[in-house]
Amino acid sequence: MGTWFDHHLYSLVASLGRMFHKPWATALTIGVMAVAITLPLGLWAALGNIERFTGSVQQARQISLFLKPAVALDRARALADELRGRADVAALELRTPEQGMQELREHSGLGEAISAVEGNPLPSVLIVSPKGDEAMLAASLKNLPEVDVVQHDAGWRERLDSWLRFGVRLAWVLAILLGLGALLVVGNTVRLDIQSRREEIAVLQQLGATDGFIRRPFLYLGLSYGLVAGAIALALLTAADQALRDPLADLARSYGSSFTLRGFDLRQAAAIVFGSGLLGWIGAGLVTGHYLRQTRPIS
Repeated sequence: MGTWFDHHLYSLVASLGRMFHKPWATALTIGVMAVAITLPLGLWAALGNIERFTGSVQQARQISLFLKPAVALDRARALADELRGRADVAALELRTPEQGMQELREHSGLGEAISAVEGNPLPSVLIVSPKGDEAMLAASLKNLPEVDVVQHDAGWRERLDSWLRFGVRLAWVLAILLGLGALLVVGNTVRLDIQSRREEIAVLQQLGATDGFIRRPFLYLGLSYGLVAGAIALALLTAADQALRDPLADLARSYGSSFTLRGFDLRQAAAIVFGSGLLGWIGAGLVTGHYLRQTRPIS
């Protein structure tokens, strides 16, 4: 067991030594891998934040019922109480004409012009938060005799959901293609290292060394490439998150939202680095296994 552990430790140290012995080639390999890992992860992170943002905007599902001007405020309150008792209504808010006029004065920038208007032409508005299918609820509320206009624009939500589904599919395609690219980069680098040590490998094979013994240093080399590339990819994504966080927060505040970007947590970060290391390990294992099968001495 001690010999087995010593050889693993030696293989790891030797792989790191070969990486530092060729700094430019190592930097190029790691850089290409890091970019290949960063692109799909960045797309996934962006899609996750967009989906979180759309899910946090409850107004996207709300239905606004503009009552007829002739409907008195008492009847509007009674209608609100009736609708709150429906099973397909999660919540309901009554916005009186006075409240609507006050909001116009405060937020429209037309306070003086509004003050010059005699009376209050605004109707009572019921803001309904649906429970379940909002399209079906909107269709049923449209038939109420007190309702003048039903405002429910769900088309943009459906289009956004379609774009999100497309984005997730695109992220998977990019992940597969760029993952294969990362495998090829590691495989080519390990292949060049194998070619430079083919005489040493031939001697080890003649002395009876197992394929596992010969393959082990190259596996650790691929693993090292992957781990470092994963750490750099995570650093790039973190830097992008920090660069975009404050401007996006300012933009969200201008729309009355407290939305902020959310990066990767510790578990996700560890999974990224581990997955990148596994990618490098697999790439090195495939190339080394192929070479050893071709050069294995025939007994």
